[in-house]
Amino acid sequence: MIRPVIGILGNSHEVEGRYPLRAGGDMCSDAIANASGCLPLIVPADPAFVSVAELLDTCDGFLLPGGRPNVHPEEYGDAETEAHGAFDRARDAIALPLVRACLERGQPFFGVCRGFQEVNVALGGTLHPEIRDLPGRDNHRMPPDGTLEEKFALRHPVTFTPGGPFHRLMGTTEVMTNTLHGQGIVEPGRGVVIDGRAPDGTPEAIYIKDAPGFALSVQWHPEWKAPEDPVSAKLFGAFGDAARAWQAGRRAPVLKSA
Repeated sequence: MIRPVIGILGNSHEVEGRYPLRAGGDMCSDAIANASGCLPLIVPADPAFVSVAELLDTCDGFLLPGGRPNVHPEEYGDAETEAHGAFDRARDAIALPLVRACLERGQPFFGVCRGFQEVNVALGGTLHPEIRDLPGRDNHRMPPDGTLEEKFALRHPVTFTPGGPFHRLMGTTEVMTNTLHGQGIVEPGRGVVIDGRAPDGTPEAIYIKDAPGFALSVQWHPEWKAPEDPVSAKLFGAFGDAARAWQAGRRAPVLKSA
């Protein structure tokens, strides 16, 4: 059986400051291949190379992964500051209309970290460049030192809305997650429902109200050892099921609140 194709949006990098490339981490490919049961395809997220229409026709679903560059604040009406960090305007130009097109078609997508933020911005929401600067908020950034295991270690719980889609998917209202992000949602976009929060109130899980297909996103990094992590395996498993339904010409059941 041919596996569903999941387009993984690649991030812009330069090797040794000279050679430009668009790449995706092995963690994401591992999660798609071995937790979702799908075929990972790294997409050069740049309108100079691909169009949204071509991607929609080529892939059965999309993973919007994390990345060091942030969504440019002009996309949500803010002025650029040093705190906003590095940007990838080419990915902005693909990811934001791709989210809107997937929602219109019911085509599955799963947003992670930057992808979580892209979904909110695509629907008119806003972001804060440094949530650790907000009163009462914690530092959610990646620890500067340590091994990958230490950087991606579970650091705080996320509490889901009772009866919401994440509660029903996980079978519990609380899970432990890693945290490696600096930005966060300020105002939710149109139809964006915050379904999970960290102890300091930071939004960590969202779904899109009345979305006709799989449209979940999380602020943490579930791709880390996804096949063996029970929380990640459920997320990527459900995403894979939605992609198989799309591949078969069906739309996956909508995850709505009870």
